[in-house]
Amino acid sequence: MPARIRLQRHGKKNQPFYHIVVADGRAPRDGRFIEKLGTYNPLTNPATIDLNFDRAVEWVKNGAQPSDTVRRILSYKGVLLRRHLQIGVEKGAISQEVADGRFNEWLQAKEAKIAAVKSEAEGNARNTRKARLEAERKANETKAAAIAAKRQAAAEAAAAAKAEAEAAENAEGEAAEAPAEA
Repeated sequence: MPARIRLQRHGKKNQPFYHIVVADGRAPRDGRFIEKLGTYNPLTNPATIDLNFDRAVEWVKNGAQPSDTVRRILSYKGVLLRRHLQIGVEKGAISQEVADGRFNEWLQAKEAKIAAVKSEAEGNARNTRKARLEAERKANETKAAAIAAKRQAAAEAAAAAKAEAEAAENAEGEAAEAPAEA
């Protein structure tokens, strides 16, 4: 069987983390492998991919067949483009300098795109955090106003009760004084 470049699952339940490995096609998914090429963490935004680029190009050149997901990862990192350009150099269609130049241009554009996605994600997180804090501040102000209104109503009720009690005492005192004079 040919060698396959595929993912080996690691990590906890609902927290996948993968190793990118070269394995015999007959070996189990998480079993024996020939060489570990890198790691892939799909939980981050954008996904974190750590790949030994040169070894991956070498394995693809030697005929290792990547799985569908690994093919997308290799394409994302530029391994398949690098291999395509190397085929052109081997056939004499382009020179090595031209191939390196095209790859570097693609790499710079890709890095700029990734940086834009990261900054957008950070900006969205920052804006969400600000909106959440603003909503919490408004809710706290509303609660504080309601509590102040309750306290003021309670204080007014207590003052009215005290005034009523004083008025009743004064009325009793006057009533008690009136019969003594008569």
